[in-house]
Amino acid sequence: MARIVITGAAGLVGQNLIAGIADRGDLQIVAIDKHPSNTAVLARLHPGIEVIAADLAQPGVWTGAFKGADAVIQLHAQIGGLDAEEFEANNVRATRLVLDAMKAESVPYLVHVSSSVVNSKAVDFYTESKKAQEKLVVESGIAHATLRPTLMYGWFDRKHLGWLARFMKKAPVFPIPGSGRYMRQPLYGGDFSGIVLACLDGRREGAWNISGQEKIDYVDLIKAVRKASGAKTPIVHIPYSLFWMLLRVYAVFDRDPPFTTKQLEALVTPDSFEVIDWPSIFGVRATPLDEALAITFNDPKYSGVVLDF
Repeated sequence: MARIVITGAAGLVGQNLIAGIADRGDLQIVAIDKHPSNTAVLARLHPGIEVIAADLAQPGVWTGAFKGADAVIQLHAQIGGLDAEEFEANNVRATRLVLDAMKAESVPYLVHVSSSVVNSKAVDFYTESKKAQEKLVVESGIAHATLRPTLMYGWFDRKHLGWLARFMKKAPVFPIPGSGRYMRQPLYGGDFSGIVLACLDGRREGAWNISGQEKIDYVDLIKAVRKASGAKTPIVHIPYSLFWMLLRVYAVFDRDPPFTTKQLEALVTPDSFEVIDWPSIFGVRATPLDEALAITFNDPKYSGVVLDF
């Protein structure tokens, strides 16, 4: 039985991935994440796996989990926030310590989940720290696959489309900055989980840009989310500058806002990411957007499970 350590396991990708492989008899899963309530959710949903609550940016006994491991799936990441130190700690320092633990225990293989932002024109804490993270992985000398997904959604989505859907159901109107004609390439977490597993099972090595196969403008994506989630909230366009200022004011009262001015700036940055034929490369079906959104918001087992920020 292969022992697989998954870091950042209680986040969106980890929760979706483990939901698909928890019952595989050929894998012994060790899940590590620092978020106490989200690791509790993971442990409750999958009592048969080992779950460790630990901060990977700090040396600790968690390194013992790597003893005898056959592979690591590295998912931990700081995605949002206002403090540069959080990105340095969670994307850079934690990765350095994980790689050190792998070397110490001679773990031979890594699936590293990076981000499409390493190819973006945006300059922010997330983008720069993810670039530094990839550099650490390459320089480690460990055999690895690097996957760079675009904006992801699926079960357990607390930051992206899931948060937007919950906001729609509570707010009297849903604001769209400017025209809303900002092209997105959303990637379904269930599809991405299949790609991660294909790398793991095949011990593939290389780097791949994993974009959603369908391109859609942000405003049309919001309308699709509204339809799939059953929300009736009117969509209202407001000037970009006003939207930016409202986020700035909101951040004064919430030190960990779900959407920041930097993320707004990234939203309107005119990026178009490479679309490769990953369905053929990895043998994973690309779930159509409407079908994937219906699963995300209407699955009886997982769609109602909400993670904390």
